[in-house]
Amino acid sequence: MRTITCIAIDDEPMALLVIEQFCRRKGGMELTTYSEPHVGLEEIRRRKPDLVFLDIQMNSISGLEIADLLPRECCFIFTTAHAQYALDGFNLDAVDFLHKPFAYERFVRAVDKALRRIEARAKSDRTETVTLKQEYNNVVIPVNEILYLEAMENYTKVHRRNGRYILSRNSLKRTAELLPADQFLRVHKSYVVALSQVAEYSHVQLRLKESSVIIPIGRTYVDVFLQRIRKNDEAPAEAPSSGKVN
Repeated sequence: MRTITCIAIDDEPMALLVIEQFCRRKGGMELTTYSEPHVGLEEIRRRKPDLVFLDIQMNSISGLEIADLLPRECCFIFTTAHAQYALDGFNLDAVDFLHKPFAYERFVRAVDKALRRIEARAKSDRTETVTLKQEYNNVVIPVNEILYLEAMENYTKVHRRNGRYILSRNSLKRTAELLPADQFLRVHKSYVVALSQVAEYSHVQLRLKESSVIIPIGRTYVDVFLQRIRKNDEAPAEAPSSGKVN
């Protein structure tokens, strides 16, 4: 397998040294470390590494805050002495949670889990599928099977063309970020739809193909929706405020 690029952020130099030694011992890992969280975050945005190791409790910013700002394709593992953050970490879709001090064997299991996710995402990119977290399992589904996403408190209900659905542990925002931005659009605080599946629409609601479900369109989303749907349908700018999609 190719060498994976990694960044570790921790304000404790000794913790960074342990990760550096473990990465060198495992092999196939190119690691850069940062003791200043904000600098590390900027480097993550610039370099887009395959894997990030994140401490949680740091002086200037929480690792939980950094995780929420990471590029969607970036896998991350939390490394912290505070076990009470484990649930928060998994809710942010962390690959794993390493409780300090952790042994080399435990580190390897976490990294191997990350490698499997990296490979799954690479396959998703090649075949137009998406990997979603369902409870404690990853589920791979074709993008063209997705009709719409529905927010369900801290979960997202992913409705499929076959009438089935998947309940993902990710938020609506994070789930939508996994999908191609040119194919999906948020139309309401609780809904994201596949533009190619829109059958009829108005200023206030839409209906999808292969479904009788009516989805509301929020006032803050309507202008962008109308612009995108008309562009998709190759309609002129002066098209009416409601219509059918061919």
